[in-house]
Order: sequence, then C-alpha cells, then structure tokens
Amino acid sequence: MIWFLLLVLWPLAELYVIIKISEAIGFLWMLLLLIVSWPIGWRLIRYQGRAALRRLRQALAAGRAPTSEVLNGALVLVGALLLLVPGFITDAVGLLLLLPPTRAIAPGVAERHHRSTWLNRLVGFSSWAAGPAGRRTGAGPAYDAEATAADIDDPQLGA
Repeated sequence: MIWFLLLVLWPLAELYVIIKISEAIGFLWMLLLLIVSWPIGWRLIRYQGRAALRRLRQALAAGRAPTSEVLNGALVLVGALLLLVPGFITDAVGLLLLLPPTRAIAPGVAERHHRSTWLNRLVGFSSWAAGPAGRRTGAGPAYDAEATAADIDDPQLGA
C-alpha cells in the first residue's frame, strides 16, 4: 500500500501542485522556480553537509558515540536527494530536512514511526530484543560466531 502511495500518488500530487502553481503565476515563472531550486538546494546541501560532517568529527574527537550526528547526516542526505527530484512538494520536504530546527524534531517522529507495525513490515524489521547474557530473543536465527569461524593459514595474509 505504501509503495502505491509513493509510486503513483506522489507524482500525481506533484503534477497537481505544478499545474496549480503554473495557473497562479504562469508557466515560465513556474519553470524558472523549478530550475532555480536546484542551485539553491546544492548550496544548502553543501553548507549543511559540511556542518553535519564537522559535528561528526567533533563527536569522534570528544570520544563519544556520534549517534545524533549520524542521524543528522542521514537526514541531510535524504533532504539533498529530495531536492534533486523535480517538484515543489519534494523541494519543500527536502528544505525542511535541511533546516536544523526541523531536523531536531525528526528523531522523535522517526522513533514513533519505527514502533509502528506498518513501517516495520515495509522495511523488513522484526521485533527482537537482547535477552539474558546478551542473547537474542524473538524472530530470526541466532548465530554462534565461534562455531562458524574458521582459521586460515595463508602466508600472504601476514600472520
């Protein structure tokens, strides 16, 4: 169902918005807006991407796990990709993801959607948690790294 929405309804919504904007301001102005959004998007991508990379390096230098910095970088990448797709809706969503205040809201939204079952089925996640002694409980096979490891005696590997 979600694939139907993304692959069919999203382009139709983009086309509808393009037609309405074209009726409101004229075809040439609408086309100019679509064309101008690319360089503006690239500037924002470069600026926000560098800022996200700088925060990632600072977190690593401070010796802490860069979880929020990685999430920020991923959101910048998604926003950048959405700016490359022609259309006003994707541009708006992409710009929102490139703005730091909206990126601050995104982890909470992602957490709520991660817990929902339809998104888990879409992405293919199964519900599991670490049980006693760090062993997995829930769906999926548990692997024993000791039983599947093999020693290789190869002089080229540099013992």
